[in-house]
Amino acid sequence: MVDRQSGRTAGVVPLDFAAGVLFESAVEIFARVHRMLRPRTPVPQVDLEFKTFANADSRIRLEEGKLTVRISDVLKEAPAPVIEALAMILIGKLYRRPAEKQYVHRYRLYMNRKDVRGQIHEVRQARGRKVHKGPKGMFYDLEEVFEDLNRKYFGGMMVRPALGWSFVRSKSRLGHFDPSHGMIMISRIFDDPRVPKITLEYVMFHEMLHLHYPVDHTRARRCVHTKEFKAHEKQFPGFEEAKALLKKICAIG
Repeated sequence: MVDRQSGRTAGVVPLDFAAGVLFESAVEIFARVHRMLRPRTPVPQVDLEFKTFANADSRIRLEEGKLTVRISDVLKEAPAPVIEALAMILIGKLYRRPAEKQYVHRYRLYMNRKDVRGQIHEVRQARGRKVHKGPKGMFYDLEEVFEDLNRKYFGGMMVRPALGWSFVRSKSRLGHFDPSHGMIMISRIFDDPRVPKITLEYVMFHEMLHLHYPVDHTRARRCVHTKEFKAHEKQFPGFEEAKALLKKICAIG
């Protein structure tokens, strides 16, 4: 459909405008987005660098009139629209203004691409490191806990990954599975005789399910806990009891 006044086809971005956006530098993109989000505020000097982070992290801060942006080098070759989406997200956070869904969706779609996920995985393996205390704690041995659950609920067929206790007695991150390093880390808060063993077993069982059920990357937002994952998790004997105990466990020092 052609607009009679402009002579342009409706819904088609003018070539000169599109070319300008596509060939902006990352610094120019962040300056433009800042101008869009804060039209009455002078655009600060933008100091932007792509850094060799151990993950696909991005950071931003505003100090003394300078906007400092640090982006993982994983995104160095990302298309301009992706950098624009990231700018919308970061500058929005800076001013406590949530980015529009279209930009969040665009960014997640790119980060969820198979080739990008592969690159992030390689970066984590090469640059990241896991600091832990090893599997043997003061009261519990994680290898024994793992193998006992493996025999009971997985037919002994699950290959044991690296296991370790965290240095910190974390009450917010009770356990996690790191696929890049093939490791399950458990909070040291469970290495305590006052903690019911069923809670440790449940957390370990949960992390073992992450080995059993891969992350679903078929949509823009990756799904860590799929329907199959949740259904299997509820088969853990004492599931409700363990969940209830975990709500109280943070009261233990």
